[in-house]
Amino acid sequence: QVQLVESGGGLVQTGGSLRLSCAASGRAFSNYAMAWFRQAPGKEREFVAAINWSGGNTYHADSVKGRFTISRDNAKNTVYMQMTSLKAEDTAVYYCAAGPRFGSRRSMYDYWGQGTQVTVSS
Repeated sequence: QVQLVESGGGLVQTGGSLRLSCAASGRAFSNYAMAWFRQAPGKEREFVAAINWSGGNTYHADSVKGRFTISRDNAKNTVYMQMTSLKAEDTAVYYCAAGPRFGSRRSMYDYWGQGTQVTVSS
């Protein structure tokens, strides 16, 4: 089992920045690929970014490419997402996920956090 706890969400103005963190506990963190997904009100949960077990491979959704950056620190059992140039359409609950395979599909991830709210005001 892996337990995931997100933090760092909040209210920010358009164009601002936030850094999300996801702290993992339980089984060896470095064994897992990690990802961020988000869900806006009335919409499906969508992929945002993923990182492989070593941090050497990342993948970002087109909607956030160039603005968001996923990273991880295996010594701290933590994955991060630096978000810049935030837009109103980035408003959502952001979820951290862990799984055995690196990719963008929700089904690849077995463990999920409770989410952290990000609100971007225009």
